[in-house]
Amino acid sequence: MKLLIVDDHPVVRSGLRRLLSAEFDAEITECADGESAVATFSELLPDLVILDLGLPGLSGLGVMGQIRHEHPDACILALSMYDHPLYVARVLAAGARGYVSKGAPPEQLLQAVRQTVAGAPYIDPETAQEVAAWHVQEASHPQGQLSPREVEILRLLADGNGLTEIARALDISYKTAANQCSLLKAKLGAPRTVDLIRLAIASRFGREDRGLSTFEPQWAQMP
Repeated sequence: MKLLIVDDHPVVRSGLRRLLSAEFDAEITECADGESAVATFSELLPDLVILDLGLPGLSGLGVMGQIRHEHPDACILALSMYDHPLYVARVLAAGARGYVSKGAPPEQLLQAVRQTVAGAPYIDPETAQEVAAWHVQEASHPQGQLSPREVEILRLLADGNGLTEIARALDISYKTAANQCSLLKAKLGAPRTVDLIRLAIASRFGREDRGLSTFEPQWAQMP
């Protein structure tokens, strides 16, 4: 089968290549950024894309959106350091067939590859339980009403990106990024952009830096 690995870290790509080559008879191609990933997918039409969601420039969700726009049946396995159940749920809603944390053991990634290539969705059992529990309670949380793009904006804000970087990552205009941040502030009751950033960090969509966060309404204190 043909596999496409998309990650901006050479060490991660190399490790994934060794792991997958030892287990599967596969033609493996690597990309280090979102723009080349979209172009490479259209050229090679791989059976599976293992996609890092935290790419610089065009984000993982942006890559997923562009690929699925042209190829609705594309098989994409999301790989991320973020495992908040809301984030996982929105990534799956955006079209990923599976989701694996970067902290997962190698055997879990291999199982995810087998399962998604065979046409079945994959989430590890523990994360699946957390996502199911989140769905039960999300109606009472303002964050439960956010779209995949809005959740990605929160993640990008938490990682220290400004509006220019967010616009580039999501392949949207600066004005659109600014408007969506304004809508997010209204949805989440954040008076200022700095409050929205603190909320994003407090919700653990990005860096685990509690020292930066003083704006933590009760509903933002995720389990």
